[in-house]
Amino acid sequence: MLLLLLLQVSATCLWLGRSEVVPSFQGSCPQFFFRQTPPNQALDPQNPARICQRYGNQYYFATLYDRTLRIPIYSAYIYNPAPCMRPQTWLIEPQLLGQNYPPTMEKTRTFLKQFNITSKKLGKSQAILKDYRNLTDLHRGHLNPCGHNNDSDSRNATFTLTNIIPQDKNLNTGAWKRYEQQMMKNKTQGCKTTYVIVGAVPGNNYIANGRVNIPSYIWSGACCEVNNNLRKAWAVIVKNKNAIKVKSLKLGQLEVLLSQLYRRNQVSLFDSACPRQ
Repeated sequence: MLLLLLLQVSATCLWLGRSEVVPSFQGSCPQFFFRQTPPNQALDPQNPARICQRYGNQYYFATLYDRTLRIPIYSAYIYNPAPCMRPQTWLIEPQLLGQNYPPTMEKTRTFLKQFNITSKKLGKSQAILKDYRNLTDLHRGHLNPCGHNNDSDSRNATFTLTNIIPQDKNLNTGAWKRYEQQMMKNKTQGCKTTYVIVGAVPGNNYIANGRVNIPSYIWSGACCEVNNNLRKAWAVIVKNKNAIKVKSLKLGQLEVLLSQLYRRNQVSLFDSACPRQ
């Protein structure tokens, strides 16, 4: 009886320690990447966090987060569109504070109260809601948008601040919205499964007294499986300032451009089986 109890306690501890901030996407949530292949390390910031975005007890997408700039570099997900019902709260990532905290995103107030943590301490690890208050020309812009997810939990999961960037207000309600709602719908005609990566190129300006970076560009690449032998891909990029139209590119063109913008080695967003031309 004692042995059984010890085994149950051990199993519970293992589950509690299951990490949402993970050493690699391949080992924890590879399902959000085409052929389970994340982008190469050319996009990695100096202080990265790989987050398997867990809401409740399920992963819904993956995010590469820049701990220093306090913005996501990219979020990867599978496109399943549905009307967006916006929740009233925003969520934070406890394990950016340390692996001993819960492996699922939490409401800020609930988390601070439960663990007796100050907002200041939380803010050292990530962006907090206070950073996004009193903005005039910027919105809280999703990388993985609510409307690309088809059930309430997956939509709620997108409202974590680790999936959010300071996005130009007019872009968010104009050209980028048209891309998310219209162009993606047209592009995915005939697709069985569409893998999407949406990213942000860090810029030179900040909000919240230098705490949160304002990206200079926002981009998206998609790889669609039509059937076992046919795939198609597309990409877009746009400046995060006064843009009225996104620029459509081939996937290979976007990878070359990102290599220049990030000033890194050659960027590869998807497995080589996804067409670049």
